[in-house]
Amino acid sequence: MDAGGGSFGMLNKSRSRNPLQEHVVLRRKNSIENCDRFIPNRSAMDFDYAHYMLMEARKGKENPVESTPAKEAYRKQLAEVLNLNKTRILAFKNKAPTPVQSLFPETSSLQQAKPAKPRRSIPQTSERTLDAPEIIDDYYLNLLDWGSGNVLAIALGNTVYLWDASDSSSSELMTIDEDTGPITSVSWAPDGRHIAVGLNNSEVQLWDSTSNKQLRILRGGHESRVDAMDWNNHILSTGGMDSLIINNDVRIRNHIVETYRGHHQEVCGLKWSASGQQLASGGNDNLLHIWDRSVASSNSRTQWLHRLEDHTAAVKAFAWCPFQANLLASGGGGGDGCIKFWNTHTGACLNSVDTGSQVCSLLWNKNERELLSSHGFTQNQLTLWKYPSMVKIAELTGHTSRVLYMAQSPDGCTVASAAGDETLRFWNVFGTPELAKPAPKANPEPFAHFNRIR
Repeated sequence: MDAGGGSFGMLNKSRSRNPLQEHVVLRRKNSIENCDRFIPNRSAMDFDYAHYMLMEARKGKENPVESTPAKEAYRKQLAEVLNLNKTRILAFKNKAPTPVQSLFPETSSLQQAKPAKPRRSIPQTSERTLDAPEIIDDYYLNLLDWGSGNVLAIALGNTVYLWDASDSSSSELMTIDEDTGPITSVSWAPDGRHIAVGLNNSEVQLWDSTSNKQLRILRGGHESRVDAMDWNNHILSTGGMDSLIINNDVRIRNHIVETYRGHHQEVCGLKWSASGQQLASGGNDNLLHIWDRSVASSNSRTQWLHRLEDHTAAVKAFAWCPFQANLLASGGGGGDGCIKFWNTHTGACLNSVDTGSQVCSLLWNKNERELLSSHGFTQNQLTLWKYPSMVKIAELTGHTSRVLYMAQSPDGCTVASAAGDETLRFWNVFGTPELAKPAPKANPEPFAHFNRIR
């Protein structure tokens, strides 16, 4: 089993360089200055001529000879006949060979013109840090979410705060009573305006973030706290300590439309696939379920499509792959520490990697084949992996307690992480996506550039 009120602090920027101070940049020597010595090309040397020139020069210095016009003319003529008009004694390199003409000149020119893709620089420190006082250090909760409207929601104790990434402004959305709280989960609706707030008393409140008004309360589904939530269009799925998963249609009065039963203990992770057809759920019973809407609504013996029992600790972290359908990554708790990859069509485990520590959260890079994981003891780090080799690309440290929650910005570049050390950190880990090239304009019809035949 994994160990599972205040105000939102102002922005604490890391110390910057003192203004008006000279920024010293060490100049790197060029390749010529870094040279140690030259290695002569012996095959291009004329040792006889070298010996002759050295001896003549020594004689000339020791016994200078008077020069007359007749002797000078004779010396020049003799040098031309004997090929002695050389200016270099040692040859350091041969001439470059003449390039062979390619059989496919167009292909070779295209290969030379293609620029090499630069290696992305990953900052090792957080871009900014915000205070997050009274954040609950509980592995089973989900207290952080980043909406499509570029607003980050975080639950601190009994209060939900909103941080607008466009202007770095923060505001309070709502506060609940001590008897109702604390807040146990938050989840933005796809429109980026409405947000669901799960409570310790089994209720779920729906709020309008633009008007700061409560829209409705979902009651009667769960018997205890609501730990996990995720949206599928107008369907809000909720998972609780009572081991139930409930699909709520927020448009209708009787909101409970489906109830999934399969877990034996607390449900702490829920995530819908991009297609909205499959739902992944994880719990403190070490089980991972894949629910398919067609199977769950049928009269089959079991509601789930797959029950996966490979993890040996609580399963909270999920991430559906954005570039490969039916690929799911899951992470196990402290007694497991593994990241596993699943084919959700067949239920097969494709790979398993032991990270050595509790896996708290997972996020895919939307622009590259990379996976980001957050961890607990002992390093409390964020680890960036290359998929599918699962080679570590970078490890980001800064948190002093387990990194329980992560959320990704709408553009997919920035990741926010919250930990038990009461800090909220922002990491520019996924870089900037390349600008999409404009698609070539298609002709409205075939042969439109030819004159019509009349």
